[in-house]
Amino acid sequence: MGVFKKDWGIRTEGKGTYEITDAVSEGLSEAGFSDGLVSIFVKHTSCSLVLMENADPTARVDLERFMEDLVPEDYPHFVHTLEGPDDMPSHIKMALTRTSENIPFSDGRLQLGTWQGLFLWEHRNAPHARNLIFTYLAA
Repeated sequence: MGVFKKDWGIRTEGKGTYEITDAVSEGLSEAGFSDGLVSIFVKHTSCSLVLMENADPTARVDLERFMEDLVPEDYPHFVHTLEGPDDMPSHIKMALTRTSENIPFSDGRLQLGTWQGLFLWEHRNAPHARNLIFTYLAA
């Protein structure tokens, strides 16, 4: 059993989904492991991770629009507003989604479905530097 940890960062340009599948795959190549599990963790409370279709970007557009309707920035009952109108909605969106994902790998390849990709989902309007940890566990 082996463990390989990689700290990784991404700069976002504001709200949206940013595919990080290739970065996780590159870390797996660096680890040199064949079979096991990778855990991906994002170290923030206003963005999240999502496994989503990566073939047709309109699927992600629909997801993002649905979440905007579900948690609008102009909700009148928010109390936590010090960092701007998108801050509390970003925390709620993060709580409704995930800050970690686990993906199995075999023969040195992530075992994602044909149309699956892993995305960092930025919930804030402004650009941010986001930090993640990839932990690879070899079988």
